[in-house]
Amino acid sequence: MTGQKESKNYEEKIIRILSKDIPGGMTVYSGLTRIKGVSWAVSGATCHSLKIDRKKKIGELTQEEIKKITEFIKNPNIKPFLKNRAKDFESGEDKHLIGSDLDLRKEFDIKRLKKIRSYRGLRHSAGLPLRGQRTKSNFRKNRAKGAGIKKKGKKK
Repeated sequence: MTGQKESKNYEEKIIRILSKDIPGGMTVYSGLTRIKGVSWAVSGATCHSLKIDRKKKIGELTQEEIKKITEFIKNPNIKPFLKNRAKDFESGEDKHLIGSDLDLRKEFDIKRLKKIRSYRGLRHSAGLPLRGQRTKSNFRKNRAKGAGIKKKGKKK
């Protein structure tokens, strides 16, 4: 009976990696994807590069392993196609951003598109889809749907 208590102890833990709380019962592979900017592919590459078992629970990680994961995700040594910022607009290099840096950079990109009045910038400003999707039936946010909608209570 005590063996069960010890094995479930890690499930109650919450591990903090890169200012994100991850439940201890999750596997390393799926738990790392909770961090903003870490995809499944980057999570798998992290486990592979650091030789950490993907199925190992986050709660079972040692402080040293957590530190290794943090350092790797901050400065990943992965193939360029896995990075989320290929050919950065300002520097021209491949980067991988995480957390609030990713949000901030995305916001600046959208502001730049709006400022130069590009098609994508105009679509962002109007709150419409950017990539050629249809707009007749989708993308209606809290607007009247259909041509002849009558208000309740009013009769002709």
